[in-house]
Amino acid sequence: MKPQVQIEYCPGCRWLLRAGWTAQELLTTFEQELGAVTLRPSETGGRFTVTVDGVVVWDRKTEGRFPEMKELKQIIRDRIAPEHDLGHSDTPERQ
Repeated sequence: MKPQVQIEYCPGCRWLLRAGWTAQELLTTFEQELGAVTLRPSETGGRFTVTVDGVVVWDRKTEGRFPEMKELKQIIRDRIAPEHDLGHSDTPERQ
């Protein structure tokens, strides 16, 4: 079974567009590797978390900020498809 990503976002903060854009970027980058990317409105205010198969890989409150897309792609790639080349979004040591 392919990995599944869930993006939980705060609807009261109007973060649906950010969550949707994040999902689109991940699906475009990992179209062969991911089974699904789902969006989930949070019941907790201020939440923006990204999980892969139930494991939190990014939490806005813990990190104190939203992830840069390049950064999030690297985190997810390292977890689901370490051999996947991210091109210009990759870390310098991997290029």
